[in-house]
Amino acid sequence: MALFHPFSCLALVFLYTLLSLLVVSHQQPLLDPAERDAVFRVLNSVNPAVSWRTVFPDDDLCSSAPHGVVCDYFSDDDSDVPSSAHITELSFGFVSDYAPNPPCSSDSTIDPTIFTAFNFLRKLFFYKCFTNETRRVSLPADAVSPGFSSALEELVFIDNPALVGPLSTLLRNYTNLRRVVLTGNGVYGEIPEGLGDDSVGLEELTLSRNQLSGPVPSSLSKLKSLRVLDLSHNHFDGYLPEALGNLTELLKLDLTSNGFSGKIPGGLRNLQSLEFLDLSYNRFGNYGLPLFLAEMPKLREVHLSGNPLGGAIPEIWKNLGGVLGIGLSNTGLVGNIPASMGVHLRNLRYLGLDNNSLEGTVPVEFALLGTVSEINLENNNLSGRLPFSAKIGGKLKLGGNPELCVDERLGSGSLGKLKVCTNKPVIPNAALFSASSNPLLAVPHVLVFLGFLVCLGLINS
Repeated sequence: MALFHPFSCLALVFLYTLLSLLVVSHQQPLLDPAERDAVFRVLNSVNPAVSWRTVFPDDDLCSSAPHGVVCDYFSDDDSDVPSSAHITELSFGFVSDYAPNPPCSSDSTIDPTIFTAFNFLRKLFFYKCFTNETRRVSLPADAVSPGFSSALEELVFIDNPALVGPLSTLLRNYTNLRRVVLTGNGVYGEIPEGLGDDSVGLEELTLSRNQLSGPVPSSLSKLKSLRVLDLSHNHFDGYLPEALGNLTELLKLDLTSNGFSGKIPGGLRNLQSLEFLDLSYNRFGNYGLPLFLAEMPKLREVHLSGNPLGGAIPEIWKNLGGVLGIGLSNTGLVGNIPASMGVHLRNLRYLGLDNNSLEGTVPVEFALLGTVSEINLENNNLSGRLPFSAKIGGKLKLGGNPELCVDERLGSGSLGKLKVCTNKPVIPNAALFSASSNPLLAVPHVLVFLGFLVCLGLINS
């Protein structure tokens, strides 16, 4: 019997491998020509200096597309074999060496095709693409009814100040949105009233640093899955709706630098998962600090600076031991600083009480804030002996309190031109350090504190 020649065997193996590769490649459908042409049109609008059709193959774009252009393969409901290919992600603008998206140029524009040709698009991302404010880029009218309205999950436009147009042009009729980040753009107008009706699965809504205005619609309260709501640095005004308290999954609420007024709504007490609250630099006023903060034990940062809240600092700190940062600068506070802040806020990193009308002494209990990085008490009417030195706890800002003094053994050092105290230090009331009203439980706390003062040199051992 004749045997195959070795070269004949090799030829058969090569032929079989080639046929297998052809079969496999045939199983992966090609991108529709119209969709492929739309990709090149969009790429050319983002950076016309690059010859995109020369750099990337025209026949099978899905297999070797630019980094920010992503394809996916789709099958019929009753089959596992892919039957079509579609663009599912478009990301433009350099982010890092690990995400080399197609770079934008100074003449970047938006081709209207991007809103009509990609019905399967899940992510649309532009980072620092439209930055030349002398060459403004307007959102096209076709964006009002985008073809991907039922597929889009992420809409991200970051630091594109030359991109202008109404917010309603970008946010309308989406049913599967999970994340919206529109930060640092020229987008204007109001939040669409029906946003909460269409995007009930939305988890992040960040609209910071735009030109947005008007009230916050109550329909946002329907976004039950929302975890981040950031409307900071815009021109929003009016009262905050009580219904925002229905956003029970919320972790971050940032409304900094707007024109909100009236009372901080008590409905926010229902945000039991909230960790970050920033309502700074609005016009909330004349109702004092909200007492319901004591009912939000997961809070880690609370910032209310720049609102004319008025009133005294309430005794609400017992349940807020996990707070890391408190900003109450320029809020019209009067009266004394509660000693309980020093007793309970043991994890505090930052405390801002500057530019108020606080008076009395700085509580000696503040010497226990060993983890704090900055305490700002500037421009108040505080007086008496300072219970800590610049060496304890980090940065201290105390200017504008001419009646404050420092112990002569410590010296003012970097504390500014504080005068030296002439009176003897006062030992604090033991009850302030007790774990309960039981005086027997208070004794160990007093001994620890006295030992602490000995170490600081404030009293003789």
